[in-house]
Amino acid sequence: MSQEILPKQPTIKNPPEQFAGDVWVDPIVAPQDGDQRATFALVKFAPGARTAWHSHARGQFLRVTQGVAHFGTRDGALITAHPGDTVYVSAGEEHFHASAEGTFMEHFAMLENADDPSTTTTWLEHVTDEDLAGH
Repeated sequence: MSQEILPKQPTIKNPPEQFAGDVWVDPIVAPQDGDQRATFALVKFAPGARTAWHSHARGQFLRVTQGVAHFGTRDGALITAHPGDTVYVSAGEEHFHASAEGTFMEHFAMLENADDPSTTTTWLEHVTDEDLAGH
């Protein structure tokens, strides 16, 4: 058994292929051995920034810590969440995360890797303005 302080990971600007606008991630937790799957990160969105459509093999929990967040699904459902709200997205659900116009937004993102970590998240096309409006 051991316990240790893990080295701080640098903030990463997310790639434009998967995000529109400026979005940064601070990795906090990643698997440390072969039996672990949990990942945990703080994600920071500039006003109006958003992810592309995507899904997660084992679902995802998102805890809003600052600003106003929008989460959308393919059926046009749009959830608005505020600091202290936790949103659950089920496994395989295609969705997006976005910051409301005029405000920065932060959320913690918690998920478990798939058996093959390269298939944990499936990235799809960019979200349109109509998608963001819930149409």
